[in-house]
Amino acid sequence: MEYEEFKRILKEYSLTLKKFSELVETPYQTCVKWGKENRPVPNWVNSWFKLYIENKNFKDSKELKQDDCEEYKKALAKALQDNLK
Repeated sequence: MEYEEFKRILKEYSLTLKKFSELVETPYQTCVKWGKENRPVPNWVNSWFKLYIENKNFKDSKELKQDDCEEYKKALAKALQDNLK
């Protein structure tokens, strides 16, 4: 992964370099050095991003489904109340 792509993905998913370094348990200064002095972004970062994005998408879809269930429950309760009148 090129350093510019690394920075783009961080920005796209609202991750600061500091937060990223904490999540991957890598010293911040090590992450800062990537892309400088011919230091490449390590190969494992690409697979970490793939898993992070997949997990984030799963959590986002799960939350959406929970919200949909709450709306459905409210609509069902209202329909039942209307039918009881």
